Amino acid sequence: MEKKLSEEEKKALLKIAREALTAAVENKPLPAINLASLPPALSEPGASFVTLTKNGQLRGCIGVLEAYQPLALDVQEHAVSAAMDDYRFPPVSRAELPLIEIEISRLTPPKKLEYDSPQDLLVKMRPGVDGVVLKDGFRRATFLPQVWEKIESPAEFLSHLCLKMGAPPDLWRKKKLEVFTYQVEEFKEEK
Repeated sequence: MEKKLSEEEKKALLKIAREALTAAVENKPLPAINLASLPPALSEPGASFVTLTKNGQLRGCIGVLEAYQPLALDVQEHAVSAAMDDYRFPPVSRAELPLIEIEISRLTPPKKLEYDSPQDLLVKMRPGVDGVVLKDGFRRATFLPQVWEKIESPAEFLSHLCLKMGAPPDLWRKKKLEVFTYQVEEFKEEK
C-alpha cells in the first residue's frame, strides 16, 4: 500500500459505514456523501471489503477486488451489501444493530502469482500477509489476509478457497489455477 490512511481518514470511513448500515437496516435513504469535502485518499478510486461481526462471529462480508469508484462510496456500498445481501446470512435486523462491529479492509490491486507446481505455490504464499484469489475459468473466490488467523496452513487455506469457489478441495493440487495476491490495510470500530 503506497500510503496508509490517517486515523482521521479511518474514522471517517468507519462513520460512513456505520451510517450506511444503520440507514439500510432502518429502511431509510443512504446519507449523501460530499466527495469534495473528503480528503483525497477517500475520494480517489479504492477497493474495499466491509466485514460485519456479532459477538466475534462473522455476520456478513462483501467487497470488491479492484477499484471502480471513490473509496468512500465503495465502503458505503459494501457496508449496506454486507448487512443486507450476504447470501450466507439473513439481513441484519434492528435489534442486532448495536451488537454489530464493523471492520474495513482497503485492498491493494491484485497481482498475479506465478508458480510452477502445487508445492511451489505453497512456498510462495505468505500466510498472514497476502489475501489470495483463486480463479478457474468463470469461478473465482478470495480470502482476505485476516482468514490466515483461522486457517494457518497454506494447503488447508487453498483447499477451503477451492470449496468457496464451488470446486473440489484438492483442485489446486490437480490443476494449475490462476492465483492472485493482494494486501490490505484493515481497521475496525473501537469497542
